[in-house]
Amino acid sequence: MISNSAIVKSITLFLTLGVLFSCGKKLEEKGPLDPKVAKLKVPEGFVAEHIYSPADNDQGSWVGMTFDDKGRMIATDQYGALYRLDIAPIGSKDLITKVEKLKVGTDEGKLGMGYGHGVLYAFNSLYVMVNHNPNEDFDKVMGLYRLQDTNGDDQYDSVTLIKELLGFQGEHGPHSMVLSPDKQSIYMMAGNLVDVHEMDAYRLPRVWDEDNIFPVIKDPWGHASTRLAPGGWIAKIDPEGKHWELISAGFRNAYDLAFNESGDLFTFDSDLEYDLGLPWYRPIRICHVTSGSEFGWRTGNQKWSPEYPDNLPATLNIGQGSPTNVMFGTGSNFPEKYKKALFAFDWSFGIIYAVHLQPSGATYSAIAEEFISGSPLPLTDGAIGPDGAMYFMTGGRRLQSDVYRVYYTGKKDKSSSGNDSKNLPEAHQIRRKLEEYHTGGPKAGAVDFAWPYLKHEDRFIQYAARIAIEHQPVKEWQEKALNEKDPKTLTQSMIALVRLGDKNLQPKILEALIAMDYDQLSETDRLNLLRAIELSLFRQGIPENGLKRRLIGYLDPHFPSSNNYIDRSLSKVLIHIDAPEVVKKIVKQLLVAKDDEDYQKTFTASSDLILRNPQYGLDIAGMLSKIPPAQQSYYATVLGKAKVGWTPELRETYFKWIFEAFQYKGGFSYVGFIDRARKMALSQVSKEEYDYYNEMSGASLLTENGNNLIVSEIQPQGPGKNWKVDEALVLMEDLKGRDLHKGKAMFAASLCQSCHTIRGEGGAVGPNLTQLGTRFSPKDILESTINPNAVISDQYTASIFYLTNGSSLLGKLINEDREKYYISQNPFDPQTIREIPKKEVTDKKLSEISVMMPGLINRLNEEELKDLMAYLISGGNPNHKVYQK
Repeated sequence: MISNSAIVKSITLFLTLGVLFSCGKKLEEKGPLDPKVAKLKVPEGFVAEHIYSPADNDQGSWVGMTFDDKGRMIATDQYGALYRLDIAPIGSKDLITKVEKLKVGTDEGKLGMGYGHGVLYAFNSLYVMVNHNPNEDFDKVMGLYRLQDTNGDDQYDSVTLIKELLGFQGEHGPHSMVLSPDKQSIYMMAGNLVDVHEMDAYRLPRVWDEDNIFPVIKDPWGHASTRLAPGGWIAKIDPEGKHWELISAGFRNAYDLAFNESGDLFTFDSDLEYDLGLPWYRPIRICHVTSGSEFGWRTGNQKWSPEYPDNLPATLNIGQGSPTNVMFGTGSNFPEKYKKALFAFDWSFGIIYAVHLQPSGATYSAIAEEFISGSPLPLTDGAIGPDGAMYFMTGGRRLQSDVYRVYYTGKKDKSSSGNDSKNLPEAHQIRRKLEEYHTGGPKAGAVDFAWPYLKHEDRFIQYAARIAIEHQPVKEWQEKALNEKDPKTLTQSMIALVRLGDKNLQPKILEALIAMDYDQLSETDRLNLLRAIELSLFRQGIPENGLKRRLIGYLDPHFPSSNNYIDRSLSKVLIHIDAPEVVKKIVKQLLVAKDDEDYQKTFTASSDLILRNPQYGLDIAGMLSKIPPAQQSYYATVLGKAKVGWTPELRETYFKWIFEAFQYKGGFSYVGFIDRARKMALSQVSKEEYDYYNEMSGASLLTENGNNLIVSEIQPQGPGKNWKVDEALVLMEDLKGRDLHKGKAMFAASLCQSCHTIRGEGGAVGPNLTQLGTRFSPKDILESTINPNAVISDQYTASIFYLTNGSSLLGKLINEDREKYYISQNPFDPQTIREIPKKEVTDKKLSEISVMMPGLINRLNEEELKDLMAYLISGGNPNHKVYQK
């Protein structure tokens, strides 16, 4: 007979969709397959081994690894010490032969070294990037340290602080390091909360600024709101740390960096999930880091468009996630395509992407595949070991930490010559020649060599040429720039002159730019022209009235165009210079503008991520149920700054749009950003009109700080706790006199109502819970709530579809016919169905892990938990005995 407990677990209180990843090729088992391996999906021909669990040995949560000269792994605990592992050869019965906590320094009473985000063994030393401030247990400041064994005892007695790094410690602090291709120097990565200290050389000229005339709105929740240009950065240092050279900047929070066989550098930059649905949101992305490159991160809504010519675009937009490690397969025992691949780790959704790069002009094109995935699999760092296997670890934020090894046992393929620099396209060679002028100070002949390449069709060559010219004295090329006639060359040289030249040159710069025949320019050239004008307005100010009128007359007839990126630039430039007719035109576009179909196209569709991680996936699911219109949101923000051209009718149209905009679902900061644009626009109305437009635009919908919509239901007051079944069960002994209204509110606040119905209210994705209490005991209900993975009904589980391209899709199978599967991936929008051709599916399995977040009731205090349980047991019936006093 099936027990009540087993039955109730099968109907789970929340959405029971989930994820289970199994190896494409299972290990030859000598016993039960390790569940930490069973959850992994790996390509055919590869074998995964779980080799160690630091958490099982009270050794913390590991985030960094390197191999020393004896082939031993050295790992860093994010909040503690360094550890060294002796790993047995592939095929051994015992995978780990020794694990030791490293002894660092000479003071036995203190932690000699720890809190490392990055670790690198090189130059007979161990380099550690400490990402922490001193406390009573650890006296080291945030910065880069060099550890050495000077007495031959195989420990690190010497600790040298190479450089203290200022800024804010934490997840946006200093991160990883990598050895240069020539093995003579080290490259390091810092997040956007680390100050750029004084350096000895700068590949990117030290003239950076915010460079955006878009109305400034910083993150409503204060994230990185005090951080100015240039954001995250990469530096090159010598082994002793005496010479520092800035290589690149403009990142948000890239964690790691890696060189390919040709000596080109890549990183994996992060998004800000708070910005989902907003026009300045940038997906996580693979970046080709060239000399002097800038990638345009700025705080709040000031992030640069990837279309701007003074920053470089991503090589590949991946999607949503939390980037950690990147590494190439160089030195692995993998098939050739994986030896050349860039492996990019996503902590949030547990995916290792294999990014396949192909030289394309002066940069690379890229396609990606899902190489390894699992859930949960919070990936932190990885490396190719001396044995040619891939090693990777999970952990971070004090999560369960594990170490894995992956190696190849399949059919060997023929090796190739690789991507050495001799095989690269001519454009690649040109870029590298131009980059020689980025270092070592001014050089004779640099301007003459670089100038013709300012009009090159390859964007990376154009960029390298401009940076080369910026490194030369302005007096050598100023007149040449002002007298230039070629539109491409003129625009690029004017960008350089605005950045390096005298502010008093603005009239000459703008006159030269508006002398171009706008109608004869390509869309790219128009975008570049508008960017040059914007930079002049930002750095050199509003021109005198006569020139301003000519600038308005030059640009105003071209808005709107048929290009959303051009229209964004035109709208903010025209508003900035008070074009009298543009408000009317922008308000009209506010109502009709459509986003491009391929806008922010990413490798991984957002809907594919929902079921991989319930914590982050539910945010994406909510947004996809009602996506904000990005182009319209951009116009609404631009209009917030407009001072001239308003009529009462235009204001009403604008503020009514704002009211409706609060109905869309965006990231955590979406409401706050729209409210800040609303308040900016209200600052332009008269005192007599303020109350009228304030109410019309949704003031009554918002909390006092404007960051959230007012929730009518009662919210948990806490303090909560990490509830266990036995602890909660004690409270169920007396449920008399509970509050129905509060119980219903807790049902909504704990997200139950998003997927389940009681008395006709709630979602329809999960089972109806109205009769739950008539069939199951409080203990059964608590066990299902607190341990959602225990038993999952086939009726409500998800399926995993393994595809021919190596990736996988997750969703609830709704229907199928001879040719297709039909799945629902979004619990908040179950009517949206995705079709999967059966010919593209290699395998299909049911999940065994619930996507329901453990701890959904952990916000509740004892009384609130009692009210929730009373509501569930009563099925919302006000006459139930739990409501009788």
